[in-house]
Amino acid sequence: MSENLVISNSEELRGLFKEKLMLNGMPEAFADRAADVLVWADERGIHSHGSVRMQYYSERCAKGGFNNEPELKFEKTGPSTGVYHGDNAVGHYVAYEAMEEAIKMAKESGIGAVGVSEMSHSGAIGYFVQKAAEEGMVALSMCQSDPMVVPFGGSEPYFGTNPIAFAAPRKNDTPIVFDMATTVQAWGKILDARSKNKDIPDTWAVDKDGNPTTDPYAVNALLPVAGPKGYGLMMMVDILSGSLLGLPHGKHVSSMYKDLSEYRRLGQFHLVINPDFFSSRDAMEEKMDTMVDELHGNKPATGFDQVYYPGELMEAQKAEYEKSGIPIPEDIMEYLKSDTPY
Repeated sequence: MSENLVISNSEELRGLFKEKLMLNGMPEAFADRAADVLVWADERGIHSHGSVRMQYYSERCAKGGFNNEPELKFEKTGPSTGVYHGDNAVGHYVAYEAMEEAIKMAKESGIGAVGVSEMSHSGAIGYFVQKAAEEGMVALSMCQSDPMVVPFGGSEPYFGTNPIAFAAPRKNDTPIVFDMATTVQAWGKILDARSKNKDIPDTWAVDKDGNPTTDPYAVNALLPVAGPKGYGLMMMVDILSGSLLGLPHGKHVSSMYKDLSEYRRLGQFHLVINPDFFSSRDAMEEKMDTMVDELHGNKPATGFDQVYYPGELMEAQKAEYEKSGIPIPEDIMEYLKSDTPY
């Protein structure tokens, strides 16, 4: 891929993403939501989950890897629990609808816990928890991914990057949003490095022999963040978003890239908490604003200009891109503007 970058903006990208997905057979409602999630990532500098994924989504859609005529169903299993049956539809749409159900239950009974059964890849999951926080809720979301991480002490892939996202509302500003892979870096960062022909740090991944590599094209597996701690977290995610729902686990989770005509059958788990059932939304939001002020006032370490709260730099990047435009690899932009399906 090209190292040259072109400048775009959120609305142009949203339109190009949606048009390309629909060109490959994705229904408009699904394409609209997928485009929104992809733009959310690109405009915050998370390019590994934005435009760089477009050709993959387009090809999978064209080859039948998404169920474009699903029987979507929410099954409420208790006052605060439920399962959203995604029927292998587009993950971005399914995850959003499931989060809406979790928010609804949390508003009524204090807690909303929704497992999402059988879906496809849903992109940057920080998008979904932010939607909950914008409605005054605290939210946690996590999802499975295919086996591409060596367990601590091992040399063969077993778990996925299994991301976790958390969000909390604030009174006077955008929500706090924390979104991380349980690996040192997400697989999308490898794709981003490939798209820019750049080396990666030797702490990110290993090659086919289990040795550290700086070549993004030689990557065979990723490494868990903080060794055994990341390993434990990715197991937790796999249990809550896979085994808990009776879905494939660990090395049995389907591959993202091996056969684009097959459904993924992935799981996701949303937990939404209503602060009014514990103290109050106002009280919590005041605490969040005070926390942020205190963090900003914390003396920075050598080499840092300020202490930032998790996710703050994403919002700063979004503000910068609103002024300067969003950089997109030239060949990806050419693809988006072409009549080529995938």
